[in-house]
Amino acid sequence: MSTSRDEQQRRTAEGEQGPEPRVGPAPGGEPSFRPYHHPAAGWGAAKSVSRFLAREGALVDGPRAIVRMNHENAGFDCPGCAWPDDTKGLRLDICENGIKHVTWEMTRKRVGRAFFAEHSVSELSEWSDFALEDQGRLTEPMVYDPGRDHYVPISWRDAFELVGRTLRELDAPGQAAFYTSGRLGNEATFLYQLMARELGTNNLPDCSNMCHEASGRALEASLGTGKGTVDLKDWQSTDALFIMGVNAASNAPRMLTALAEAYRRGAQIVHVNPLIEAAARRTIIPHDFVDMATGHSTRTSTLNLQVRIGGDMALLRGMAKAVLEQARSDPKALDQEFIERHTIGFDDYRKVCEATPWQEIERQSGLDRADILKAARVYRDADRSIVSWCLGLSQHEHGVDTVREIVNLLLLRGNLGREGAGPSPVRGHSNVQGNRTCGIDHRPSAEFLDRLAAVCGIDPPREHGLDTVGTVAAMRRGDVKVFVGMGGNFALAAPDTLLTYEALRSCDLTVQVSTKLNRSHVVHGRQALILPCLGRTEKDHRRSGIQSTSVEDSMSMVHLSVGMKRPASRHLLSEPAIIAGMARAALPHSPTPWQWYAEDYDRIRDTMAQVLDGFEDFNRRVRLPLGFRIKQPARELVFLTPSGKAEFSAAPLPDVVPAPGTLALGTMRSHDQWNTTIYSDNDRYRGIKNLRTLVFMNEDDMRERGICEFGPVDIVSTAKDGTTRSLDGFLAVPYDMPRGCAAGYMPEMNVLVALCDFSEQSDQPLMKHLRVTIAPST
Repeated sequence: MSTSRDEQQRRTAEGEQGPEPRVGPAPGGEPSFRPYHHPAAGWGAAKSVSRFLAREGALVDGPRAIVRMNHENAGFDCPGCAWPDDTKGLRLDICENGIKHVTWEMTRKRVGRAFFAEHSVSELSEWSDFALEDQGRLTEPMVYDPGRDHYVPISWRDAFELVGRTLRELDAPGQAAFYTSGRLGNEATFLYQLMARELGTNNLPDCSNMCHEASGRALEASLGTGKGTVDLKDWQSTDALFIMGVNAASNAPRMLTALAEAYRRGAQIVHVNPLIEAAARRTIIPHDFVDMATGHSTRTSTLNLQVRIGGDMALLRGMAKAVLEQARSDPKALDQEFIERHTIGFDDYRKVCEATPWQEIERQSGLDRADILKAARVYRDADRSIVSWCLGLSQHEHGVDTVREIVNLLLLRGNLGREGAGPSPVRGHSNVQGNRTCGIDHRPSAEFLDRLAAVCGIDPPREHGLDTVGTVAAMRRGDVKVFVGMGGNFALAAPDTLLTYEALRSCDLTVQVSTKLNRSHVVHGRQALILPCLGRTEKDHRRSGIQSTSVEDSMSMVHLSVGMKRPASRHLLSEPAIIAGMARAALPHSPTPWQWYAEDYDRIRDTMAQVLDGFEDFNRRVRLPLGFRIKQPARELVFLTPSGKAEFSAAPLPDVVPAPGTLALGTMRSHDQWNTTIYSDNDRYRGIKNLRTLVFMNEDDMRERGICEFGPVDIVSTAKDGTTRSLDGFLAVPYDMPRGCAAGYMPEMNVLVALCDFSEQSDQPLMKHLRVTIAPST
């Protein structure tokens, strides 16, 4: 039975949850669980890709795209993960999820005016998220007609005028928020933040607010730069790799090549994660044709440590404590010269390590002292070490302290400023790091604003703007009335799903710049626009010729991306052109040459070169083979901290042990998923078929609660403010993980993440550390 839009809004306003639409496709059979014992990648990935290409009708276009993906400046950059392109010019530097992501974008299916005429928004709101995206590429701008409850066509000119008029009529610029996901290229990113700041607001929430904000703030505090210092060459020469809180086989699959190569040359590889993921065992790299033919796999780890959820900081503290203890009898355990010349705060850090008892380190980490000492020995014996991490460390209350503890450990042995050593955060996807580099920051520095003002002739606002959590809260209060989303799927990605829905529906206008239909188009404001844009795989024709856009990978390399396919529709515009159109309408007296910029992206890059530190001579350097690397001062032992040195931190260990009767639950992605895009209800590497509404649990925790395999359970989370949220009827799956821990998939479990459950250190939602109770369904 269809639910009207008014009824949906009434339920939200009255706090009724109601049945949520499915995220994945309809089940293809009975749910099953069978542990996966095969190598990561290899023939399992090849078979999965073949089935996916066949299902999407891309057996010709898919392989053509593969040979153009991630190949220096001659092809397009994968719109999936941001792992660097191989420095050796490797051909077929691709992965299963990258191919799926590209094929999903290149689909032949189309969503135009006939589709929207046939389906009301109330009807579409009950479709699964898979079904929405599976309809294909959006082909023309659409506007919501509340009288008919349908989207109807609108011209680009009228769409821009609607945006411009609404922004001009706001009482204050801060009543608008401008969100971006990592899919936005550097040139569009620069124009987007310029538009927002010329309007007068720093309300620039982005996906980093939910993912790596803790990493940036920690590295900034410790080293004076918000990025990692290593590059791919360092990965190829290090003696020890510590991979923490990363499910590489699904989220950064091209890392498997680096792990396999490291193992073959004798490097030690330590994986730290509550779950032993497929990437932490062994792999067959698809471009290793001999290994593919013979089925020969390569190990990707020498040690696996299963910390409790949130216990990573305790492990790092234990490793540092062990190194400091050995230094009493072996002065070579520490790099004393490095510590004295380049750091500050060492004595305080040593004291806090000495004062932390081993019993507490074991309790908080969930590991035996013997296992912690194994990791410490690997670190101590290695001449050069890299520590790499992802959201498993950052989406916690103490995420900033944990990343700073990584830096503490590295500083003890001088693992900074030399080849094969340093911190290496894995920025998850596409161009999320480039977004931040090019100005998407709700807390901009005074230095950046000064240069922007001088070069662009505007007076940018100086007060901090709203991040993701702040934007949702402000929309709900009515303080933010216009929400513009450049890519992504904000409605599903944000925490506290029902409250986020309510917040979006409270807006006067929501604008979504997208390639495909998604939940954020059917959960919208009183007025709503869908503005379809070119994908990264498509040719971008402008007056001056075919344009290229630049992106930054997770190791600060900037390179060009040039599309190779004909656009899905002649009505599509590029993201820079859409931003320019909105800006011209909203700022009719602007001194910025918006249209001139949109006609030739070299012009944007010339301006960026004057504003952005490290982008000097941008147009020439970005056309070099593999582009150029943005300078990292900390790599050269130049620390832009108040002290002018690398700064040790001395934070106490947080208490992460769940209270009696409760569990710590972390959300994660399945393998057949990229962010909020779901390809199937399977999770091959974890052995799951036909199921997403599940919770992984330790078998002893299940037994203690009277829960059987695939038994339905109710999950209740308790927020910091004491309020609760629940999911009913999820199925429990026994899994190899520490006692007291549980895990399940986002975005289904985002409903459990209260908006007030964010880190005081980073303002990130606590998506990896929820306090929950789990019991058999009543």
